[in-house]
Amino acid sequence: MASIAAKTVVATGASSGLGFELVKQLLSQSQPYKFILGARDTESATRAYTDLQYDSTKHSLTVLPLELSSLTNVNSFAQQVLDKLGKDTLDYFLLNAGMSKAASEPGPHGSKWCEAYVVNHLSQHYLTHLLREKLTASKSRVVIVSSGAIRGVSHTSVLDKDLLASSGQDAMGLYSESKFVQLLGAHWWRRQLKGQCNVVAVSPGMIPGTGLGRHIDFEIPSNLPDAKTVAEGAQSILAAFTRTDFPANPDQIFLTSWGDWWSTDVIAKSLDPALQDKWCPSKERIEQEEGLVS
Repeated sequence: MASIAAKTVVATGASSGLGFELVKQLLSQSQPYKFILGARDTESATRAYTDLQYDSTKHSLTVLPLELSSLTNVNSFAQQVLDKLGKDTLDYFLLNAGMSKAASEPGPHGSKWCEAYVVNHLSQHYLTHLLREKLTASKSRVVIVSSGAIRGVSHTSVLDKDLLASSGQDAMGLYSESKFVQLLGAHWWRRQLKGQCNVVAVSPGMIPGTGLGRHIDFEIPSNLPDAKTVAEGAQSILAAFTRTDFPANPDQIFLTSWGDWWSTDVIAKSLDPALQDKWCPSKERIEQEEGLVS
């Protein structure tokens, strides 16, 4: 019997929490996978996966250094990913990394933007630019882990001010706003990659115990009626890997944690192409504005 070809997954935010659990669940499948994962602490992430004692004769797993607050590091990670992939296809590109942190400090590495915005949107948008050629050649599925918190953005006019470094915006407000801009990015990439890649945004639900609040004194209570386990949240993300019942309306790319496609009235503010264009700069513009080129 012919062996099953491995599917390749490149992911951010997979060293703990939902991302780690998602990879753990995939490692238990009969389908072989080749994982290329980005992590700030490669040693601890590698050790955590080794402790799972997964079948290394079936699956392969590489952890590469990735610090999403540094666009220079993102560029280096992308080149290492492409070198590791070689001629292999990239089946799934998972953008799962996220943080919640107030805009009370200067921007990372001289950026005019706060760290939460750089991590939650700008750096992962830049990474998608860097891998675009491989994504289109592979007809990849791009899965962007979003949040129902995007509904907390009542006026998009505040984004220009609140997302700046040292703006004073609190962590919870900034999380909603940066994840909203990330959703703008999902729609922008859906337009850019039309007919080449499937782009799916997904909300894992309200998940206590993920470490999202590590920069703030807050933790989602585990006894909330709508709270889900980390394992359940990972299953919601995995559904975005496999769903093929896309709605006729191309704007409906956002999968809820209960398995429905969010209606356009819920995500209406994110559907403005001009707003998407504004918050989704080109690769060249990012490199110029973030000081990657002189």
